[in-house]
This record gives sequence, structure tokens and C-alpha cells, in this order.
Amino acid sequence: MQSVATELLAWALLAAIAAVPVALAVRAARRTRYTPSQALLMGLNYVYTRVIWRTTIVGAIRLPPGQGAVIVSNHRCPLDPAFIARLVDRMVHWMVAKEYFANPLIGWMFRVCRSIPVSRGGIDTAATKIAIRYAQSGGLVGIFPEGRINTTDDLLLPGRPGAALIALKARVPVIPCYIGGSPYDGTSWGCLFMPSKVRLVVGQPIDLSEYFDRPNGREVLESLTKLFLKEIASLANHPDFQPSLAGRFYKPDD
Repeated sequence: MQSVATELLAWALLAAIAAVPVALAVRAARRTRYTPSQALLMGLNYVYTRVIWRTTIVGAIRLPPGQGAVIVSNHRCPLDPAFIARLVDRMVHWMVAKEYFANPLIGWMFRVCRSIPVSRGGIDTAATKIAIRYAQSGGLVGIFPEGRINTTDDLLLPGRPGAALIALKARVPVIPCYIGGSPYDGTSWGCLFMPSKVRLVVGQPIDLSEYFDRPNGREVLESLTKLFLKEIASLANHPDFQPSLAGRFYKPDD
């Protein structure tokens, strides 16, 4: 009888130990802002950014509850949003070229993450309005001011004014980030299997309140776009960087 009681006690202890991570997972699921599909992607993202890409994060995003913002960053790799995702406990709504949504797997991921499909030709007014609504309602919108992946030796490509326009219309701050060491082999999927050592630096929120009641003219948008690029460059330890703007005939797929 004593041996049976001991065995039962051992099984009870094992069950109790096994129940702990389950209980913690259930508790975390109840408190998270993610849907189940989003939580799955964010879990995989955490493993990849910690183990495969050995990401080091300098700084943090600290916003009051319910405060929206626009996050801007340099762009060296298709997977750059994965590193920014490590900074917050909610989805960042990235503006993504519409054609990528046609791919069954990639499109599913973008839809799960509630990314914003954008047309490449000219200004996509509908996508801009969606981004403004997200930011106004307390969401985070991610934009790469360069408009495309930088495959050159230049620190940053010429900037485009979309981030400034959305932040001003939504009346939210802009948070600059710099990502160094992103893996990129010229393809969309090869990066997944490239070991790397990434350094993500987070800047202080840029308060745009002094511009909220001014006309959002071209000069204001261009000035702010240059400011964002300079802040990103400063995070990369290039405080003397002189940003430029994309020309009138610039196309993101050039």
C-alpha cells in the first residue's frame, strides 16, 4: 500500500509541475493583445530574433496607454519588421506593397498582422487613410521612409513624406529606430536561414504637436522627413549625415 501511495504521490507531483507552464500560458493568453494566430507568429518571431539573429535591443518604446504612434526605421532586409515587433506587446501595422498579399503564405502573414496593403504607383489615398485611423485609435503604424530596401553602400536612401503626413493627420508622435546587421541575400526567404547579429537602437519619440495646427504643406512634410532621417542616422552613430528627399519621378521599384 505504501508503494502505491508513493507512486500516486509522484504522479500527482508530476501533474502539478506540468500544470504550471499550462497555467502560465493560459494566463498569458488572457492578458495578451494578440489573437491566437498573432501569438503564434510572435512566438516564432521571438525565437528567430533571439536565436538565429541574436538581436540586441538598445532603448525601448514607452507610450502612455492608448497612445498611437508612427514608427520609422531604415530598411536593409525584408524581415526588418520582425525586429521592431520585439519592442512592443501589440501589432505594428506596416504599410506593405499590395502585390505581396497575393502570395498565399506571405499574404496570410500580412493579413494576420493587419498590415496595410499599398499600391506602388503614386500616392495610395485609401492606404494612407487606413494608417491614419490606426494611429488615431491608439495603434502603431510602421513605415520605412526610404520606400524600399537599401542595397547600396549609402547609410540611407532619399526619404519620402508618407510618415510625416500620417503622423500629422493622426496627431501622434514619431519614434525613430535604427536596425544594424539585418540578414539579406537578395531574396525574400533566404534571410530566414542566415545567421546574423542584429543591433536595434530605439530613439526618443519626436513630438510633432507644434505642427498639428499648421497647414501640412510640402515644405513642412519635407522638413520633417529630413528630421526623421537625421534621427535614424544619429542612432547609427552618424550625427553629421545629410539626408535627401526622393525626387518627383522616384519610383519605389527603381
